[in-house]
Amino acid sequence: MDAWWRANNYLTVGQIYLLDNPLLREPLSSDHIKPRLLGHWGTSPGLAFVYVHASRLIQRTSQQAIYLAGPGHGGPALVAAGYLEGSYTETYPQVTQDGVGMRRLFRQFSAPGGIPSHVSVPTPGSIHEGGELGYVLVHAFGAVMDNPNLLALAVVGDGEAETGPLEGSWKGISFLNPERDGAVLPILHLNGAKIAGPTVLARKDPAEVRALFEGHGYDVLEVEGEDLPGMHYRFAGALARAWTAIRRIQDEARSGSWDGSRPRWPLIVLRTPKGWTGPDVVDGVQVAGTWRAHQVPLSGVKGDEAHLGLLEDWMRSYRPEELFDETGAPREVVARANPEGVLRMSATPHANGGLLTRDLELPDLRSYAVPVTAPGSSRAESTRKLGEMMRDVYAANDDRFRLFCPDETNSNRLGAVFEVTDRAFAERTTPDDVSLSRDGRVMEVLSEHNCHGWLEGYTLTGRHGWFATYEAFAMVSASQTIQHGKWLQEAAHLPWRAKIPSLNILLTSTAWRNDHNGFSHQGPGLIQNVITQRGNVGRVYFPPDANCLLSVADHCFRSRSYVNLVVIDKQPQLQWLSIDDAVEHCARGAGVWTWAGTDDGESDPDIVLACAGDVVTMETVAAAQILRERLPALRTRVVNVVDLMALPRPTDHPHGMEDTLFRELFTDHVDVVFAFHGYPGAIHQLVHGRPDADRFRVRGFIEEGTTTTPFDMVVLNRASRFHLVIDAINNARRTPAGAAELKTWCHQRLAEHEAYVVEHLEDMPDIRDWTLNEG
Repeated sequence: MDAWWRANNYLTVGQIYLLDNPLLREPLSSDHIKPRLLGHWGTSPGLAFVYVHASRLIQRTSQQAIYLAGPGHGGPALVAAGYLEGSYTETYPQVTQDGVGMRRLFRQFSAPGGIPSHVSVPTPGSIHEGGELGYVLVHAFGAVMDNPNLLALAVVGDGEAETGPLEGSWKGISFLNPERDGAVLPILHLNGAKIAGPTVLARKDPAEVRALFEGHGYDVLEVEGEDLPGMHYRFAGALARAWTAIRRIQDEARSGSWDGSRPRWPLIVLRTPKGWTGPDVVDGVQVAGTWRAHQVPLSGVKGDEAHLGLLEDWMRSYRPEELFDETGAPREVVARANPEGVLRMSATPHANGGLLTRDLELPDLRSYAVPVTAPGSSRAESTRKLGEMMRDVYAANDDRFRLFCPDETNSNRLGAVFEVTDRAFAERTTPDDVSLSRDGRVMEVLSEHNCHGWLEGYTLTGRHGWFATYEAFAMVSASQTIQHGKWLQEAAHLPWRAKIPSLNILLTSTAWRNDHNGFSHQGPGLIQNVITQRGNVGRVYFPPDANCLLSVADHCFRSRSYVNLVVIDKQPQLQWLSIDDAVEHCARGAGVWTWAGTDDGESDPDIVLACAGDVVTMETVAAAQILRERLPALRTRVVNVVDLMALPRPTDHPHGMEDTLFRELFTDHVDVVFAFHGYPGAIHQLVHGRPDADRFRVRGFIEEGTTTTPFDMVVLNRASRFHLVIDAINNARRTPAGAAELKTWCHQRLAEHEAYVVEHLEDMPDIRDWTLNEG
């Protein structure tokens, strides 16, 4: 084990510094040093130390394990681990286990045309980059849900432990079921410092740290020091005790002798020096054990003979001649520390979850359809139908589907899932609790970070799910959405990475109908984040009614390696399309609603009224009706967009519609009044490059909001039916007789509305109860 650890440290230093002479077969010279020294040394020896001990545990127990490095900037240590285990060469045959391959291993690290510096997508065995700190525990807990034989070893860096997401993620054990789920072993690695100073937990009294985690419900094991071989023996003992406790908890739960109370899961606090085994003092300044060891402890090596000598002494201190043979291959004493086959953590299929993915058994979406006898004549809560569909997906897939929601499943009208399963909860319950039990599989916790991260870990290891949240608060975890999208983008370039179930996000309680909560709950910002992701990943859908939502959801359930963002409100809303029409409409992504407009399809209309989003779709259809009844000479065309990514050119997004279809919908010269659910700039961004893109006049959310009525929200943001009518008249190719009078009427209606809502605290009856057939 010590030989393996020394070999890993040697390879780590080599990746950071060396361009050539990988085995030090000749004295180091400046020519052997990289021109740019990038990487992080400080955390790497600790990561490798934990890794080799976990490998020993696996050898002795055949435990399936996955290793998640919270300090993901310790990337060279995890790359070195895969190299020593042989899986790196299996994945990348050109990086051979010899001197030539080692040279390639060193040169590629953090270099153009090579690999990144973090534990990133190209690293075999990784599902967690750790570049943006804070998510290691949520990914670990998600990975073990419905995965009973998996142990997730989650190394938490003490810098990472200061982040908000990580601070809130210790509570994962309050939702873990040892009968059905695997186990997470957190290893809090306190090496004392972050990039430029001390960390909070490292400077706290150890008794306070212990009390903190005991308060979370953990059984805390502590290992501290730097002496060798003593540290090996102490940590091996702690790891053995932790694994024994985990097996006891699981055996009791699975044998029927569990009393149902939340177990006290083990947690290891490991205290080692920052930059352990690296340079102690450089230029008279203490480096080891301080923040100075965080990145590159010897800088300027290429032009500094003294530093070059220190580097050579440092690397030779690992005695590479004992670790690598004449060809450069790891000697038997090193290889003996590796588990075999898929038990190697760098080769576990759990870190390449697409290999383990099984398709969901899905019900026929038509069995949940809302009857639509005429467009816009009846109302339904669209997300309630999705909840019924999810209920049956739960029932048919009790080991590979979960819903993750921040305490809002019922609020978002998805509560039908509670007909077949409860909320998961491992803490004590009371008679007043409803749909809450240790056997539940609906994941509710008031933390977007936890819900989002659990789903990521769940999908990355091969299972399926949805994250549902209030639209505005999706921004709390927006960075996680972005980072997961980046992971999928890079994975698409690696043929050995199997496609995984998509990350499905449902945004409801949207900006336009959060009238009871007000401005703080009104924000469609996540849409902007997803539309800027690469086209092979980002998808954004705006189903206008229940049947379209069912069709979109069915597609999302089946899709792989996308970020699917679905936006629709939970309140009762008008229903437009029959299920067959909805399926066809969603397959096209956008279409003309001939029943809503007045153009004959034979010639271009005078104005195109387009919409994407449920509330703005209603306003657009209402505006078209006003024009049809009050200005019949104006030819209008109504276009509804479900798949937002159908708007860009095919060269910009794979869903982008061909020019021929785009012209069929929007023409190539008629002005388009576009009512959009989100920020108006998104549409301008997406139609850039289309014929005469400046003709698109977009109305959308412009950060106007408060606690007010539903219609007042569209008025405040100047996206109401009356604003759309005025826009249509102002931008139409022709101005028929009566247009000026109609504009005046629209302004009068807006004034009436303003006075009415202040007086009556609700919308005018003809607005509140509007349907297409009754006008």
